This record gives sequence, structure tokens and C-alpha cells, in this order.
Amino acid sequence: MFVFIALTTVAHVASGGIAVVMGAITLAVRKGARHHINAGRIFTLCMGLSSFLGAALGLIKFETFFITFHAGVLGVTLVLSGWLLATGQGAHRNRSFVALGCLNFLNTGGLVAAGFCALTLPEQTLRGFAAADYFLLAGMAGIALINDLIVVFRKTLSDRHRIAQHLWRMCLGFFIAAGSAFTGPGAGIFPQAVRDSGILSLPELTIILLMLFWLVRILFGTKRRPLLTRR
Repeated sequence: MFVFIALTTVAHVASGGIAVVMGAITLAVRKGARHHINAGRIFTLCMGLSSFLGAALGLIKFETFFITFHAGVLGVTLVLSGWLLATGQGAHRNRSFVALGCLNFLNTGGLVAAGFCALTLPEQTLRGFAAADYFLLAGMAGIALINDLIVVFRKTLSDRHRIAQHLWRMCLGFFIAAGSAFTGPGAGIFPQAVRDSGILSLPELTIILLMLFWLVRILFGTKRRPLLTRR
């Protein structure tokens, strides 16, 4: 069991690291170009694998990785739904988004329950994480749930809204990966002075700002050819 956990942890960290690099490339290059599509595919694969392995670790080692299970489930649903929307397969109500919505509903409920449970404890922490951490993830899962319902119940999605849905889901998945790498468990590899400087929070802030920029540009900008085409 020890060897299995060690190998799973290494694969989780390695695939997450690749996802962070590919996510940065995807945001940096011209949208809809071949480099964007190829980097996005690698990001989706690595982020999905890292999230799945993180969820598995959360189940196996729940004493120390409890919150990783919920973060992993959220990461899987975000990149899978983002990929479906990028390819056009999520533009109409379908079984995939019903299943994803159910997962996000259960995940949101579990995170809210964990957050309130943490609040009842003396240090307001549960399994080493503060109540605020659980509520933050619950908010993300709740946003994903609401938008899954939008995709399910809307008869059609315009290209603008399809791309916007794809964008924020992938960016939020990237935000989770970057947070794990720079301000979460991965921060331990950096010197204490770097951790105390606050500079490690910049990648997450940059991702959110770029996400907002592109959402505004896509939803309210001049009409142009779709950045992503169905394929």
C-alpha cells in the first residue's frame, strides 16, 4: 500500500506540474491557434489525471488528504465539462452535464457540511484545513453546479456563451492547480522568505484577472469568428 500511495502521489504531482505549465501556455498564446489547442489538450489530460489521482489520495489517506478528494472531484468535473464545451458536445442538454451536475451538487453539499463541521471545532479546522478553505471550494463547486444547470436547461448555447463557459471552467481548474503548486502543498519547495513575500499568490491572481478579461471580451466585445470551433 505504501508503494502504491507513493507512486500515486508522484504521478499526481507530476501531472499537476505539467498542467500548470500547459495552462500558462494556453493562456499566453493566440486563442484558437494550433498551439492553443494542442496545449489545451495536454492541460485537459494532465489536469484531469492529477485531479482524479488527488481524489483517490483523498479517499485512501483521508486523515491528511481529506480536502484533496473534494478538490479532485471539482477539478475533474471542470476540465471534463470544459472539454465538452470546447468540442461543441456540451452545447445542448445531455446526459453528460446531468451527471456532472449531480457530482457538483454532492460535492458542494459535502464541502459545506465539512466547513460547518470545522466551525464547531476548537481551532475551526478539519483534517488540517480551515473552515474557509472548505467554503471556498464549496463556492467554486456551487458555481459549477449552477452553470451545469444552465447548460442542461438551455435549449441551445450561442458560440459566445459556449466559449465563455469553456473559458471559466478551464481557468478555474487552472486556478486550483496553480494554488496547489504555489500556495498549497507545493509551496513547501520554496524558501521561507519567498513564501512570506506573498509573491507566490501572483499566479492565482493573474489567472483570475486574465479570465475576467477574456470573459468580458468574449461576451461583450465586437462579434468575431469563434475562438473555438466544433471538431
